[in-house]
Amino acid sequence: MLNNKATTGQAGEQAAANFLKGKGYEILDMNFQNDSGRRLGEIDIIAKDLTQDEIVFVEVKTREYNKYKDTLPEENVTYQKLRKLDKIATIYLRQHRITDYTYRFDAVSVWLNFETRMAKIKHIQSL
Repeated sequence: MLNNKATTGQAGEQAAANFLKGKGYEILDMNFQNDSGRRLGEIDIIAKDLTQDEIVFVEVKTREYNKYKDTLPEENVTYQKLRKLDKIATIYLRQHRITDYTYRFDAVSVWLNFETRMAKIKHIQSL
């Protein structure tokens, strides 16, 4: 049984990526970090919303269902976190020479139940 925080996070990110693929998104990158200058953090998933023709920077928040079923994982996406994500997104867009693309920030909340091997997923668009 998984109980490591990093492993839980990775499982949540993979569940979120699979969920987005099922909604018709193309996954462009996962766990992107800026390599130059001061490390700002990472963007969990970078995807393309094919129906809207937008780049989507996705913050994934994962919780173990049995421990945190009454909390909302997305409550941890703060204004400061969004500002940091915006800086990293700008670096990503410049590095990939796609600065003329429209983009947005989404959040995906994942509650993992390791006993049933199921996940409850909530997608919040345009934070």
